Amino acid sequence: MTKLSVNINKVATLRNARGGNNPDVIKVALDCEAFGADGITVHPRPDERHIRRTDVLDLRGVLHTEFNIEGYPTESFIDLVLKVKPTQVTLVPDKPDQLTSNAGWDTKANLEFLTEVLDEFKKAGIRTSVFVSTDLEMLDFAAKAGTDRVELYTEPYASMYPKNAEQAIAPFVEAARRARSLGLGLNAGHDLSLVNLAYMAKCIPWLDEVSIGHALICDALYLGLKNTIEEYKKCLR
Repeated sequence: MTKLSVNINKVATLRNARGGNNPDVIKVALDCEAFGADGITVHPRPDERHIRRTDVLDLRGVLHTEFNIEGYPTESFIDLVLKVKPTQVTLVPDKPDQLTSNAGWDTKANLEFLTEVLDEFKKAGIRTSVFVSTDLEMLDFAAKAGTDRVELYTEPYASMYPKNAEQAIAPFVEAARRARSLGLGLNAGHDLSLVNLAYMAKCIPWLDEVSIGHALICDALYLGLKNTIEEYKKCLR
């Protein structure tokens, strides 16, 4: 079954809005695991507006499931990941002041850069993933760079899904097939929700992992965190 990795950035955003340690990011991460999450994702940004470097270091020794750290590979990010040695590192092409990830890598233009960074992580025994669009050429060059997996940027799917589900999923199925033919593992994330997740999982049953944060935390305000994680897991069965 496709694994569910819960992105806890929004929990840290809520904590930072008031100061102090409420909600407790570490406790929420452990609760997510206890409630059935298969992994925890964090995306530390340079301004630490949500997840902080100290959060990442604190999570290192307490998680029992997979730990996924995503971000743009600056020197400080690379240093942090090598210190923590998570299960997986996901490289995203975010600018330092970017609100959220909104595009995949141009893996062709950044082939040399990505190859060097990926090689450094792989030598440390960390599984690697590269955030990409459904452009087949971008998948080809991600494979050439040496990544273990790709993560499909799913906002276009989420936006079109209410209008035409078949049309929305088509390029993602094609990209997923290309990834499989290239021997790449397959992740997906961005704007996946209880509305659109089950259909994607049905159409691409070989998805390894989905990373979901914003929608899941929003749903938890109404359903509770435990029930919400259970509902997302149902979508993946």
